[in-house]
Amino acid sequence: MNRKVIGLMAALLLAATVLVLPVGRFPVTVGDMAEALGLWLGGGEPDARQEQILFLFFQVRLPRILAAMLVGASLSVSGAVYQNMFLNPLVSPGILGVLAGASCGAAVGIVIFSSWPVTQALAFLGGLMGVGLSLFFSSLYPKARTLALLVGGLVSSSFFTAITSIFKYLADPTRQLPELVYWLMGTLSRSDAGQLAWISPLMLLGLTYLALNGKTLNALSQGDEEAQALGVESGRTRLKFIGAATLICSLAVILAGIINWVGLVIPHVLRLMVGPDNRTLLPATALGGALFVLLTDTLVRSIWTVEFPLGIFTSLICMPLFAYSLWHDWRRG
Repeated sequence: MNRKVIGLMAALLLAATVLVLPVGRFPVTVGDMAEALGLWLGGGEPDARQEQILFLFFQVRLPRILAAMLVGASLSVSGAVYQNMFLNPLVSPGILGVLAGASCGAAVGIVIFSSWPVTQALAFLGGLMGVGLSLFFSSLYPKARTLALLVGGLVSSSFFTAITSIFKYLADPTRQLPELVYWLMGTLSRSDAGQLAWISPLMLLGLTYLALNGKTLNALSQGDEEAQALGVESGRTRLKFIGAATLICSLAVILAGIINWVGLVIPHVLRLMVGPDNRTLLPATALGGALFVLLTDTLVRSIWTVEFPLGIFTSLICMPLFAYSLWHDWRRG
């Protein structure tokens, strides 16, 4: 049954990818796009309109679609991993200060350097610094490392959020502040092929590593004593999983800014569908998160002439889904 659900979700994701390619503010038909691609693959000479279609396909639509799927999969899988690591179903990717640190780094890049590549690099470094501060707190209390890591994540998030607020206050209100606020709301409008060329291999590597270690994650989700009884070295393995989840989450922030609720809600919804076994839950969560963000982003960029931030709509859609998952768990006792 679980494999059927995963296969169905993979088929839905593939179908959605094909269907949303022609959708956008500048719509083209599937036939026109297929004709232009067929001519290009066959080595023919496209006319001016077909060149525009090919540019739209390779430089605009395809990079954004791939970015949406990678962001959704990364946030969802990292959320599922954190929930298992901390034995807490309410944990989200922001628990270790990743999102707050990345936001702070982006604020520094936008306000001081006014360069998008520098902003992306600083966002990634900020995410690593947020995790580093959380891990520093956990090292101070080795007897209660998991609890100390949670407390450290709260302290780290508060610290970097305060610094981000300072840069919001110092930003130029006519130019820098709107750009900073818009990015913090989450958007895929800046996604391009150059970004994906270096980000996607790292994200796919992290996702593959986590998905292939579902059995080990099952052992860790039972607690340290049970994991050690099953032959799993809990401390070092836990840090590896947290590091991989943090890496893909930080890279998702670089691609899309702050996308809330996806890492918290999608694992809950998929857990209702395929069960708690991480060997099937993690692949299903990756597919479900990719499908959810892809469809939400398509809705955002096609309904209105003005593009709304993606993070607003993920929050609006995820909140009722989360309420349903809580109600379902309550009914099951």
